[in-house]
Amino acid sequence: MISKNISRLRRAQATRRRIARLRAVRLSVHRTNQHIYATIISAEGDRILAAASTVEAQVRGQLNGHGGNLAAAAIVGTRIAEKAKAAGIDTVAFDRSGFRFHGRVKALAEAAREAGLKF
Repeated sequence: MISKNISRLRRAQATRRRIARLRAVRLSVHRTNQHIYATIISAEGDRILAAASTVEAQVRGQLNGHGGNLAAAAIVGTRIAEKAKAAGIDTVAFDRSGFRFHGRVKALAEAAREAGLKF
């Protein structure tokens, strides 16, 4: 029997292969019950260019409660877009890591788009 995590990673592989073929900078999202993480990875896949998460002290100060809610995801989305702009990145490929595009993943993506990141 295949676990939920293995199934999710299998779903993520197709997206990652497509992004690798495009040679695009990717915005990878990972979520747990308590936190959400966003990472911008170089086109070669060897370097992290920017990262934001609910674990960061500056983000935790803005949260009311824990980092596993829509408001926290929106804060992280805005923050990753700001960090990307500071690094000179304006266009990325969105890698949802096999998670469904709804809830916190969708909130993060929409906040990043509103902050000026294109994908």
